Amino acid sequence: MAKTATWPSETGPQVAKRHSLHVDALIHALTAAVGERDVLVDDDLRASYETDWTRRFHGTARAVVRPGSAEEIAAVLSACAEHGAAVVPQGGNTGMVGASVPRGGEVVLSLGRLRELGEVDRATAQVTAGAGVTLAELQAHARAAGLDAGVDFGGRDSATVGGMVSTNAGGIQAIRHGTVRARVAGLQAVLADGSVVDRRSGLLKDNAGYDLPALLVGSEGTLGVVTSVRWRLVALLTARVAALVPLGSVAEVAAVLARVRPALPSLHAAELMTDAGVQLVLDHVAGASFPLAARSPAYLLLECAGGADPADELVSALREAGLEDAVVADESGERERLWRLREGHTEALNAAAIPHKMDVGVPLRELPRFAGEVVALVERVAPGSRTIVFGHLGDGNVHVNVLGPDPDDDRVDEAVLRLAAGCGGTISAEHGVGVAKARWLSLARSPGELRAMRAIKRALDPDGILNPGAVLPPG
Repeated sequence: MAKTATWPSETGPQVAKRHSLHVDALIHALTAAVGERDVLVDDDLRASYETDWTRRFHGTARAVVRPGSAEEIAAVLSACAEHGAAVVPQGGNTGMVGASVPRGGEVVLSLGRLRELGEVDRATAQVTAGAGVTLAELQAHARAAGLDAGVDFGGRDSATVGGMVSTNAGGIQAIRHGTVRARVAGLQAVLADGSVVDRRSGLLKDNAGYDLPALLVGSEGTLGVVTSVRWRLVALLTARVAALVPLGSVAEVAAVLARVRPALPSLHAAELMTDAGVQLVLDHVAGASFPLAARSPAYLLLECAGGADPADELVSALREAGLEDAVVADESGERERLWRLREGHTEALNAAAIPHKMDVGVPLRELPRFAGEVVALVERVAPGSRTIVFGHLGDGNVHVNVLGPDPDDDRVDEAVLRLAAGCGGTISAEHGVGVAKARWLSLARSPGELRAMRAIKRALDPDGILNPGAVLPPG
């Protein structure tokens, strides 16, 4: 791979000239690959691509490139490899761990122009979607054909198919349909050397060699650039009912879920909130309102969905569990009112300050311990901070958000991640590892696993140009 050398005998102006020529040659190659309109070099044009959703992670890109096809991406990666330029793939830039923005001088590869959305194949319940298609667009397209995407979360209007696959996103329906990994029937991707791999046949049974699509799911752009996905759809469940259950503690929320879950075959979502988080939403999110007569320390938000109305099933389960204070809402605006309290958390946190976001997973049996210790732990590490806990209770995915510490002060991050690992959990449940958690990957993966990961990275990206610094720790 070509690199720019600095010769000992050169003066400062000579070095600057050599660097300028090197950069100009890269920009020329990128322009040849995608056209001048889609190579952004001006500061103002690059700005929106250089800071992530949390505003905690940001950097300067050498350029932003917006290819329109897999072939153009192959040309871009070949050009970057030739000129020794690192590449950061970027979808909707809704990431929260710094993996989708530059750290200093990389080329940002924006996938927003990959907008293919094929006809829904009802016989296989599959559809082909380009990496730049948003989750909301995929949902609408599938529902028009009588099916559904099987994934949902609050960032649906911005998050893209490529980004969701690259991070193995989860969301509120994972309790029923699994994470995005379960939705991928195949994909197309471009590797670091510019070669294109295409496994979009959608075959349910295909054991011919290694499963490369499965390897790329969750790799956060470090092994290849996902360009198109053969998406596995689910049945469209048009009848939904939700319930907000007030409870005395997070531990009680977990216990209640254990009691009602066996009686709810139609359970579609089970979300945890605390009163601190609810108050933050009420303070910062327009249209948010509280539906119960009195406040409680914690809340369980349940949703059931089916082809027929599941309201009787949900009400019966709540009564059997002695939960008479719950408010139940059907498809009217009341259900959306309940969900606004949960989905408004991210917006409210970002409005209040730049949050430290720890997306962890713990076994449900350890959730009471984790929830009982985390707030006090944060207070010891960063006195005066505000800790907001919420998440996807059904799969043990807890979002710990801390307001107060400086964005560059990661002592709170380390403390919370170590607590999650100590509870038998993981440092990343659905947001990915990115650059935010790379140094702590050993808390969740053994030395043998880390060696295997590095070997795979070297094999597919020997020059290390794809998203350097993300996922794998340095060294």
